[in-house]
Amino acid sequence: MAGPTDLAFDPWDPAFVADPYPAYAELRARGRVIRYEPTDQWLVPHHADVSALLRDRRLGRTYQHRFTHEEFGRTPPPPQDEPFHTLNDHGMLDLEPPDHTRIRRLVSKAFTPRTVERLRPYVDGLASELVAALVRDGGGDLLTDVAEPLPVAVIAEMLGIPEADRAQLRPWSADICGMYELNPSRETAAKAVRASVEFSGYLRELIAARRKDPGDDLVSGLIAAHDEGDRLTEQEMISTAVLLLNAGHEATVNATVNGWWALFRNPDQLAALRADHSLVPSATEELMRYDTPLQLFERWVLDDIEIDGTTIPRGAEVALLFGSANHDPAVFADPERLDLTRGDNPHISFSAGIHYCIGAPLARMELAASMTALLRQAPTLAPAAEPERRPNFVIRGLKELSVEVR
Repeated sequence: MAGPTDLAFDPWDPAFVADPYPAYAELRARGRVIRYEPTDQWLVPHHADVSALLRDRRLGRTYQHRFTHEEFGRTPPPPQDEPFHTLNDHGMLDLEPPDHTRIRRLVSKAFTPRTVERLRPYVDGLASELVAALVRDGGGDLLTDVAEPLPVAVIAEMLGIPEADRAQLRPWSADICGMYELNPSRETAAKAVRASVEFSGYLRELIAARRKDPGDDLVSGLIAAHDEGDRLTEQEMISTAVLLLNAGHEATVNATVNGWWALFRNPDQLAALRADHSLVPSATEELMRYDTPLQLFERWVLDDIEIDGTTIPRGAEVALLFGSANHDPAVFADPERLDLTRGDNPHISFSAGIHYCIGAPLARMELAASMTALLRQAPTLAPAAEPERRPNFVIRGLKELSVEVR
């Protein structure tokens, strides 16, 4: 095992954040599990191990269904961060069975293939409108003009959030998601707490309004399920809505801009895609693999596990490196090459196991809709400037992607 001093893995180094993939190759060469002191985690870089551990019930997103903080050898979060943790800890992403099973079963009714397919005309129409506006302006910021408004509008539409209220969703989400980075600062925590209080307050009012006047939206559906019996508390409803809003657009926004920046840097692949739009489905999968929007996912070790002769004890935390797994040459031929025709593509950008992304079919639809609209309406789309990366490592994206329609 290597100590951190001789590792290229450094999530706070701008050069690493700009391109972490060479460091991942080094990690994979070092072994199957590497202790990383700065975050008190075990790094897991290989596809086979990441995939297996995502399905391993000896690991969990939480430990509080089995242990107190003290029993697990962990320090409770600071009291001033309580609003964030109350919000976060009641969402299904950070729950384990039986609570996870109960909430996911209710929410999954909104994400059946049939209900997602019913959204297709809305998604395609909105993508086309957004791209048309970009073309009329001769270009703009692909992030704020197309990548962001599409998934935010779609998930807000599903939840029944009025159009007038949607502008505040993205800032709230960004502040809350700051807590998913490694070793977040006190300033980051304060922003997340404030956003959690405001977002929760807004949704509490929305739930009260829907109780009086139900609609056919997801919030009304969650209320109905709650009121039939004590199956979903109000806090679980609030946490579920926030999770769906955050997860429902963060990854899609970043996959869109990361993907287009990758295409601009691989002109042969972009030319092939422009010549054959039937490549859009495989291109969507390959772009999510090639520059993964969620680079790392954490799990608590609930019972001792062993990886390659190394025992990782109960109470430890593993960092499953999605970005590294998606570039593992044991699974992907020539992984550093962007290949939009890649057939066998078992990337894990949507996770796996019981926490597999419930919105994956919707995300794929949104990514394909915006890509198709841009290919059709903006066939000369080109970058107008070198983009600046967001400083975040875990949630990987760009601050903007300036483009022009030549």
